[in-house]
Amino acid sequence: MPYVDRQNRICGFLDIEENESSGRFLRRYFILDTQQGSLLWYMDNPQNLPAGADIMGSLKLTYISKVSDATKLRPKAEFCFVINAGMRKFYLQANDQQDLVEWISVLNKATKITVPKPGDVHAETPQEVLGAMKQVSYKMEIIGGVPIITATQEQGEGQNGADRGGLKRGQNQLPYFLSRGTQDQTVVKAGYCVKQGALMKNWKRRYFMLDENAVSYYKSELEREALRVIPLKEIYKVQECKQSDLMMRDNLFEMVTSTRTFYVQSDSPEDMHSWIKAISGAIVAQRGPGRSANTEFHNLIMKTEVCFHVVLLILTQIYTHTNINTFSLSSSLLFV
Repeated sequence: MPYVDRQNRICGFLDIEENESSGRFLRRYFILDTQQGSLLWYMDNPQNLPAGADIMGSLKLTYISKVSDATKLRPKAEFCFVINAGMRKFYLQANDQQDLVEWISVLNKATKITVPKPGDVHAETPQEVLGAMKQVSYKMEIIGGVPIITATQEQGEGQNGADRGGLKRGQNQLPYFLSRGTQDQTVVKAGYCVKQGALMKNWKRRYFMLDENAVSYYKSELEREALRVIPLKEIYKVQECKQSDLMMRDNLFEMVTSTRTFYVQSDSPEDMHSWIKAISGAIVAQRGPGRSANTEFHNLIMKTEVCFHVVLLILTQIYTHTNINTFSLSSSLLFV
């Protein structure tokens, strides 16, 4: 779903047919910047790209005449809509029907030309509107009198993902090896998120999968071996991150274990809350009613304290016994 970021811009992932009539849709991160009057798209969220990464494409809002549903024009492209800009038509795919409706709405409102009434200085904010790898070069084309900026190369696209573009988007789309029923575990939720590394503290996009016993993440949805598996029994808290302001990350949540806190960024606020709810629900389902993650952690602390006191008692007894034996030996030597 489109959301408003910290710079008051409307953002979100969409698939775009960059080469007109090619039928190939690629996954891109879109930013609707009404202050600058532009619609921009990147390989990924710029927060996850190298500093100074180039845009994949841009379009001035003043050149957009209409944004409309295109599911009948492109029946094979699910949740498709079209941006009309002069003689050029940009076809895009949303994530679901609600996403489709919201993007059409915010784009049409952003490009709507209105004459302000005398004394009316109020301007709609992005929140109000929502309420109702790097390219080497790019080119500008004049199509029907409209300047269009598009990328001319797709170097390095396979690394960060737009092989991801071809992989399609869906948050609960399963890897190919899971869709064939080769796994025993029941998959509760799956999709791409961005996580912070343990040592370098860098951010990388990973494919996350939640089943009834663990949260796992992979390099991509095509991988068979997980980079890491986090058992649900080790997670004692999952919540929206309270340090998101310090990290300058939107849609950030955290999974807290006894050894590490995992910071994970979702593509939208709705997706973040969906992951929190799904993981929390899986934890409760595994441990049973009345045994929350906090209860498990409290029990772990209590067991640790009991073990500590037992060890302390044993050491005290050993120390006392040793002193008594030493005293007895000293007394015997005095009478020799």
